[in-house]
Amino acid sequence: MGRARVEAMERDLRARLVARYGTSDLGAVDRAERRAGPLRVPVRFHVITDGTEGALPDAVAGRQVDALNVAYGGRRGGADTRVAFHLAGIDRTNNPTWFREPKQQQRQLKRALRRGGPGVLNLYTAAVGSDVLGFSTFPEAYRKEPVLDGVVVDYRSVPGGTFHPYDLGFTAVHEIGHWLGLYHTFENGCTPPGDQVDDTPYEASATNGCPMRKDTCPQPGDDPVHNFMDYAPDACMREFTAGQGRRVRALWAAYRGRAAGSGRGRAARSVGRDR
Repeated sequence: MGRARVEAMERDLRARLVARYGTSDLGAVDRAERRAGPLRVPVRFHVITDGTEGALPDAVAGRQVDALNVAYGGRRGGADTRVAFHLAGIDRTNNPTWFREPKQQQRQLKRALRRGGPGVLNLYTAAVGSDVLGFSTFPEAYRKEPVLDGVVVDYRSVPGGTFHPYDLGFTAVHEIGHWLGLYHTFENGCTPPGDQVDDTPYEASATNGCPMRKDTCPQPGDDPVHNFMDYAPDACMREFTAGQGRRVRALWAAYRGRAAGSGRGRAARSVGRDR
């Protein structure tokens, strides 16, 4: 994304948090919300097909949600973000145009299929492509165009899919990271504030392959090549950081939580994967 857009999104986030909590400090917001427990996100799974092509069975949808919980729960070695997902419903739509052109047709298909409010994850599968495996909206966009809210991934990127080496379901993990408010780890390159998360080292460019070591910025720390918000192959991805978890939970409070749209102030208490 362009730097101007990121800065505008961050200004909006700070203003929204100050209005609700009296502070824009993400850690303070997270501490204020911790008594509510982990975030539990219902997933509406929309399978778009061209007849039989793309017709994922229920079991695959279940495995994709399982992959989300493994990644966001820190079960591959990273931090537990305290976000959990459960499958709230599956529907299937046979529409060759939507299936082949989900980016161009997203307004039409989402208007017809999307269900729920800002706290419901609508996940669509279609033939997105091999160069761009998925795309997502960010939390702050919900107020302007709620119908577009959601995540679209290529049906071949789900667990057991045919897009090796992107076949473990981590395209959805990555895109849902955007839906929850995370940027790429290489956002802004080596220029502060990077991806807005303190414990992800600066990274000049996206990772290709799975290098043993990569260090592209003068700031301390090797590039976070194993982070789900980089571009490494699925088998190389294994972690979110504690700081990413704090950001996710604070942005949920700002934009997707039950009180996010209430307007009541309180005292402090990619664009998708464009490879």
